[in-house]
Amino acid sequence: MSNLRSSSDMTKPTTSEDSVKSDKKKKSIISNIFHRRDKSSRALDKDLISRREIIIDIERRFAERRGLPDASPAIRKGFSDRNYSKRIEGLNLSTLDMPKRHLPDIKEFRVFVATWNVGGKPPNSSLNLEDFLQVEGNPDIYVIGFQEIVPLNAGNVLVIEDNEPATKWLALIYQALNSPRDTSSPSQPPSDDYFKDSKNSPNVSSLHFFQKSNLKLLSKNFRADSALVKGCNCSADPSYVRRRARDIREFMYRFEAGCDEDAPMTNFGGGMGNGMNYCLIASKQMVGLFMSVWVKTELVQHIGHLRVASVGRGIMGCLGNKGCIAISMSIYWTTFCFVCSHLASGEKEGDELRRNTDVTEILKSTQFPKVCKLPGRQIPERILDHERIIWLGDLNYRVALSYDETKSLLEDNDWDTLLEKDQLKIEQEAGRVFKGWKEGKIYFAPTYKYSQNSDSYAGETVKSKKKRRTPAWCDRILWHGDGIEQLHYIRGESRFSDHRPVCAVFTVQVDASLGGRGRKAFSGLGPRIPLEDIIPQRHSFYDF
Repeated sequence: MSNLRSSSDMTKPTTSEDSVKSDKKKKSIISNIFHRRDKSSRALDKDLISRREIIIDIERRFAERRGLPDASPAIRKGFSDRNYSKRIEGLNLSTLDMPKRHLPDIKEFRVFVATWNVGGKPPNSSLNLEDFLQVEGNPDIYVIGFQEIVPLNAGNVLVIEDNEPATKWLALIYQALNSPRDTSSPSQPPSDDYFKDSKNSPNVSSLHFFQKSNLKLLSKNFRADSALVKGCNCSADPSYVRRRARDIREFMYRFEAGCDEDAPMTNFGGGMGNGMNYCLIASKQMVGLFMSVWVKTELVQHIGHLRVASVGRGIMGCLGNKGCIAISMSIYWTTFCFVCSHLASGEKEGDELRRNTDVTEILKSTQFPKVCKLPGRQIPERILDHERIIWLGDLNYRVALSYDETKSLLEDNDWDTLLEKDQLKIEQEAGRVFKGWKEGKIYFAPTYKYSQNSDSYAGETVKSKKKRRTPAWCDRILWHGDGIEQLHYIRGESRFSDHRPVCAVFTVQVDASLGGRGRKAFSGLGPRIPLEDIIPQRHSFYDF
């Protein structure tokens, strides 16, 4: 009974007094909830206002930095009626999560490029290259290419390569580049007897200066340390960096002090005894083709990945009487390729297509070995993979006119009409060759073909029509890629050959950013700052 009673007591209905107490308790809880929400809402509003003030102040300060005359009215009103908090005033713009702008370290270098078909003649003692190679501005790099340094006969093409002319050309170039530039009278070139004198040979008992090994010895004497320029200059390995730094110090000391005592060349014309102004970093001969690259000694330490390739396009489409030599290298973090070529000859209709084919095959077949040791960095293996490319040589493109029509236009100095019939321009505009390449405007007379030791074209002195050649701009220099500007495009007036030499001077931009990251960071900024706004512009020679 007691259990039933207690149970009934528990289940009895609540009184009105208990109901009122319960309602008051619920209201109190709801009021507390809304009060807390109101407090948190006010705190959030204050925080939002504080953040808004910060953002508005940042916008105002950024507008002032940009030099804007007036900010928006809302910003002016908002800040004219309140005091800046120390928190806002002390805010640094760098605390924002904004991308950092790494502007590239762009350096400019001057490059002299020359091409000359010397008609199979070796240089003689009367030939001096100083007037041709010593130009204003002291270029940082010289790229010099020859064609037909030997006669293109079966003996030179099929049997053994004659390197005696290459040895002489190398010595003449060295002398011209390293002779004092403030002398009123040029120094005399080495005589033919010099090269035959056994006293100038490093080993008179076993070597004659005409032997092939002597070209290697001579080029070694003029050349920078091959391990220094052929190696990878971008490795992050500390031991490699230390070793390369040591090699650079030794190289610079050697050239500041002068060349080795056992060098096979003596000081004919200056430069050698006092150290070189320019040193050879690469040279290559392929039958009649010969190319060399020279740089200022202080630039050697910034050159790497040096590689040389050659492609034969002559007899049977593979021998070296025609074709190209290509030299690839990097300067700081920018890749360069220099191509010297001698393309198919002939002025018959359709011969230009063979030259187009030569260019196509050279671009397709030229391949450089892999040398870079830095993971993730791609060093070009093909010509068109390079950032800066310069192509020079006897391209052999002719004028699509008869001899009489060409002669008439030349007599009237109507070069513009004559250039409209230039095969290279016609083929290029049609997209059949050198698509995307550039060439400076030509302001000089056709460079081929001249009579021996004369300023007259061959057709004017030759009676036989078979031996007559229509004057043409066979010798050309083109380039590909950004960051190259041509300053001069001219020809020389030496009568040494039936071709006139052609040279060009360029300024090239090089990315010297630490680790090469400048260019990559710079290119990913969204609205890119044009390089034209960073680097002062100059007028080009061919713009006038």
